[in-house]
Amino acid sequence: MQRLLVVDDDADLRETLAHRLSHEGFVVEVARDGAEALAKLASGRSPTAIVLDLGMPTMSGWQFRDLQKRNPALAEIPVVVMTGEAPLGIDVQHVLQKPFAIDHLVETIRRITVRS
Repeated sequence: MQRLLVVDDDADLRETLAHRLSHEGFVVEVARDGAEALAKLASGRSPTAIVLDLGMPTMSGWQFRDLQKRNPALAEIPVVVMTGEAPLGIDVQHVLQKPFAIDHLVETIRRITVRS
């Protein structure tokens, strides 16, 4: 079973995504910002993919992604960014502009994790 880490500071969106992705067959863990996501990744259970918001307090998605890429144990985990703004120059597998259809997110995750 594929494991996902959903990282977003919007509690409603985070829980909605977790619920819908769980119904699609994924095991979903959530984090409210980049710092919490890094702490969860440090527990040793790496997800198949990360669904990441960029604009978050404490540690933004940009900061999280920079630290993730610097850690060899985490660098290869594919990332799907979801954002309301056009993120120029971020190195991820896919960017989804908010609002997006959950079906599109599911399709994207399945496509990028097949290659992983």
